[in-house]
Amino acid sequence: MEKKEQLYEGKAKKVYATEDPSLVIVSYKDDATALDGLKKGSIAGKGSINNRMSNYLMELLEKEGVPTHFVEELSDRETLVRRVTIVPLEVIIRNISAGSFAKRYGVEEGIVFAEPTIEFSYKNDSLHDPLINEYHALALGLATRQEIDRIKELAFRVNDILRAYFKGLGVKLVDFKLEFGRTGTGEIVLADEISPDTCRFWDARTNEKLDKDRFRRDMGGVEDAYREMMRRVFGDRA
Repeated sequence: MEKKEQLYEGKAKKVYATEDPSLVIVSYKDDATALDGLKKGSIAGKGSINNRMSNYLMELLEKEGVPTHFVEELSDRETLVRRVTIVPLEVIIRNISAGSFAKRYGVEEGIVFAEPTIEFSYKNDSLHDPLINEYHALALGLATRQEIDRIKELAFRVNDILRAYFKGLGVKLVDFKLEFGRTGTGEIVLADEISPDTCRFWDARTNEKLDKDRFRRDMGGVEDAYREMMRRVFGDRA
């Protein structure tokens, strides 16, 4: 599949057109941002790790009946995906208190919830991605009631599958962000990525952080954490 003109560049990825208008190529970068874009840097090898891990997990989810935009991995950093219109909602599933949840509600990190929680943020950089509820999303015309219900159903399904998968690797899936898109036929599918950039991963025994929090909080060992998650997922194939 030939890569044509660049359509978009975000914080972590570039998107290119192809000769097929229904397909695009996503290219992952090593660039890293945090704290609403105030902190910027680079994580060596991040683009390759996030691309390969995300593709592997998308394929895993597809086998479990979750529709995704994934089509084919082209290289360590590039993947062919279905072209979608992103629903401007960031969907956050939380299993354990951490990050902004702990700060917002004044609780310690590490509280295991009786059941998972879900949050929506309005995907809008100029407004700093504010938290909204589904009624706000309806009022703003971001999605229909049917789409929101489908997104919630899929998000909790993804959580069930991935939480069990990572438990088998000795990793706690603390929380994670998902994005969904509409295909040309209006189907809601999982899009964007699933990686240490978008998930909080803690070692199940030590609670060592194995994700982007090491970059956000200047903890050091960022590249090592990403490589460790790659090793857990791929083993000798990492």
